[in-house]
Amino acid sequence: MSQVASFIGAHPAPASIPSDEARHLPSTAAFQPIVRLNNVHKSFGSNHVLKGVSFEVTKGEMIAIIGASGSGKSTALRCINHLEVIDDGAIEVCGMQVGDPAIDIRRLRRDVGIVFQSYNLFPHLSVEENITLALRHVKQLGKQEARTIASEVLAKVGLSEKGQAYPEQLSGGQQQRVAIARSLAMSPKVMLFDEVTSALDPQLTGEVLRVMEDLAAGGMTMLLVTHEMAFAKRVADRIIFMHQGKVWEIGDGTMLDHPQTQELRAFLDNGL
Repeated sequence: MSQVASFIGAHPAPASIPSDEARHLPSTAAFQPIVRLNNVHKSFGSNHVLKGVSFEVTKGEMIAIIGASGSGKSTALRCINHLEVIDDGAIEVCGMQVGDPAIDIRRLRRDVGIVFQSYNLFPHLSVEENITLALRHVKQLGKQEARTIASEVLAKVGLSEKGQAYPEQLSGGQQQRVAIARSLAMSPKVMLFDEVTSALDPQLTGEVLRVMEDLAAGGMTMLLVTHEMAFAKRVADRIIFMHQGKVWEIGDGTMLDHPQTQELRAFLDNGL
């Protein structure tokens, strides 16, 4: 039995609930996966990067994906947002089949925000202009409405005073927080973070992680590729350990203290 199958199979079926009590429970729709990967494969030439990756994410979950470089973590995120096209398997996100040739890419990108290690801010635009650009040209919002949203999301990331600054005037941590604000402005249902702190020093890393922790506390559905083990253990609802293109082990934060596989134990012992 695979690691994933054994993890899923370890949970007993819930007991039946009397009908008069069932009315007071949340709808089961709230627990339906908002992201689902089923046996996903992806190769780049002869390099088979994803080798049958399967996992699900329910609305409001914060999932941390860990693993050594080359294990397929970032590729999995890029496939979820259709930045890479899968070779086999299926990905469903927010009710959309990502592999469908007829998929509405604009809708997918509105529903699924992604933030990268590199900030990808336009250097010739102010912080406010970086945030309002997509609002005005993709969502077709008026200038004032877009500026109001920019002000709101900058407040969320603690940069209310930086709207008229330019990227070169900001620290790396501030630029990354602007990148997060830009994604938040589109009101995504899911946010993907691809090693967003790996280029930052410890102090700036702390700034960005605090913003992400606030988003998780607010119920944002998030998938985070990270090497920040302490953060993953403290904040993530579940942690996915990937190894050699496969989901190797899944669990809550305690799995980092009690790894079930030799591969995860070696990864943690190496301090990666």
